[in-house]
Amino acid sequence: MTGPRRRRPLPPARRPRARSLAPLAAVTALCGGLLLGPGTPAYAADDHPAFTIRDARVTESSGLAASRLHPGVYWTHNDSDDGPYLYAIDGRSGRTLARITLSGIGSPRDVEAISLGPDGRLYVGDIGDNLDGTWPHVWIYALPEPKQLRDQTVRATQYTVQYEGGPRNAEALMVHPKTGRVYIASKRESGGNLYEGPAKLSATGTNVFRKVAPVDLWVTDGAFSPDGRTLALRGYFSGTYYDWNDGHPKAAGRLAVPLQRQGESLTWTTDGTTLMYGSEGSRSEVRPEEAPVQPSPSPGASKSAPGGGKGSGEGGQQQGDGADSGRSGAGQENGDKDGAGKDTGGTTGKTVLVVVLAAAVLYGLRRTRGKRAGK
Repeated sequence: MTGPRRRRPLPPARRPRARSLAPLAAVTALCGGLLLGPGTPAYAADDHPAFTIRDARVTESSGLAASRLHPGVYWTHNDSDDGPYLYAIDGRSGRTLARITLSGIGSPRDVEAISLGPDGRLYVGDIGDNLDGTWPHVWIYALPEPKQLRDQTVRATQYTVQYEGGPRNAEALMVHPKTGRVYIASKRESGGNLYEGPAKLSATGTNVFRKVAPVDLWVTDGAFSPDGRTLALRGYFSGTYYDWNDGHPKAAGRLAVPLQRQGESLTWTTDGTTLMYGSEGSRSEVRPEEAPVQPSPSPGASKSAPGGGKGSGEGGQQQGDGADSGRSGAGQENGDKDGAGKDTGGTTGKTVLVVVLAAAVLYGLRRTRGKRAGK
């Protein structure tokens, strides 16, 4: 009688070969290096997050300025008749860190803008005129940026302003970060203008602001880039940025203005990578958008003269620590001649090179696996 047949033992299972991810990692690193390029900062929204202004006293935030002395802090103020107050807001939590009371000035009428000058002073624009021509003059208040964030009273200097061509409504005041000259953009969609103040404001006389360029935009705020080479102007639903060359703006492109309840304010972050957009209303949100790439200066361009930034009158000589950060922000390596901020030629060439290299590496991996499978 034949016994049961014994089964042959199965051969041991082959362990799957570990596939190295090193080639893929190399391609990924190469892609990142070629597409970003040397010295190009990668934009990260986490660096400058959106935040909500939580102070119940701030219901009509109408201006915004990034602090140089206190990183991540933004100065704002209410519109109209709130009083002579500025608020220091934490850009992470939205909490108020200090309320500053301005002294040495009259009663504010319609405060619409705030900007930080190279002399370390905050310039506050009491320049609103909702009836577009009822006030024979408006005012600018200048005060040293407080070195300590606490509720306090700070003495300011008051400057009287008139416009070439007569009164008008305005909501945007910008101080150039290199020359210290003050600019105001009128609020008129058709027939608006950018006005330039004197090289040095006078606290005793009248400062006449003269037309330098037409601006066909319902401007609610504006700001210069930290290096002074780009001017951004926003409206409620749109905006324009300009290449700035010795006081002569040239339209370069459109801004990505977020949809907001009533978009009234704008500032650059101190590193030049981001534009922060603010709105009026209770618990209003401040939203970040990537800043336009700034044009590289021409090789033979002369540097702007540092005049006009000291101002005059009380507080005119006060210098804030780090008043001029000197950081040019994003875009210094992108030599886009038309100022639109798109280096399409260089990016296209780099992309093609990346695709070719990636294809070569993947082809090599397939051949290696094919040879191993045939063994």
